[in-house]
Amino acid sequence: MTDRISQEPGYVLHRRTYRETSLLVDLFTLNFGRISVVAKGANSAKSPLKAQLQPFQPMLLSWQGRSDLKTLTAAESRLGPELKRTQRLYCGLYLNELLQRLLPPAEPNQPLFAHYIETLDRLSVEDDFEPILRRFERAFVTVLGYGFAWDEVMDAGNAPVAGMHYYYDPEQGVLASPTAGSLLQGLSGEVLLQLGDDNLDSLPARRMAKRVMRVLIDHLLQGRPLHSRSLFTPSRGDHHET
Repeated sequence: MTDRISQEPGYVLHRRTYRETSLLVDLFTLNFGRISVVAKGANSAKSPLKAQLQPFQPMLLSWQGRSDLKTLTAAESRLGPELKRTQRLYCGLYLNELLQRLLPPAEPNQPLFAHYIETLDRLSVEDDFEPILRRFERAFVTVLGYGFAWDEVMDAGNAPVAGMHYYYDPEQGVLASPTAGSLLQGLSGEVLLQLGDDNLDSLPARRMAKRVMRVLIDHLLQGRPLHSRSLFTPSRGDHHET
């Protein structure tokens, strides 16, 4: 990878203290994918970087270094969507944690980057969050090689049939017959057809999409927790769940 990069579009996914006065920052960038940088001195009160390195704000980032851990040399923030309401913020944190935990490092994907920007924009202005999250999850797992068609039964070679019920295997997709890897059963053929048309209007469609995507994401996490999910517990008075 090039030693010096200047003015690269990107976003902060996560940051944490590093050696007292610095920050270790995970970035999602247009042309370099997910990378980690050290922002030296950024955790001190006098550093302007501490205020600039915030999630959800579009940035132009510069760094240098040959190792996997780069050194941030400059950061310029731009105006972007504001996730002011608590639920909007929780959704944004969930997206960032998905990318931080599951996106392989240094593998750029411009369509996913564009989808991330669009998702943040929609979260900032729309109140119906579930379809927004489900569509981002679908785009994300497709990038990871786990995309599947709601309206294709893989072991039968046809579309689901209304009145029939199906299985879901994260490694194969929708199935007519159970396998050792089947983690869900009883999926309505009628609802699968709705999801195949990208129709998330009905409550059954939303529930199924959420169940399937959660099972798939848990499969990809391999037992690792997603801490942002705890933000959506009923005790917090939040009715939108990931």
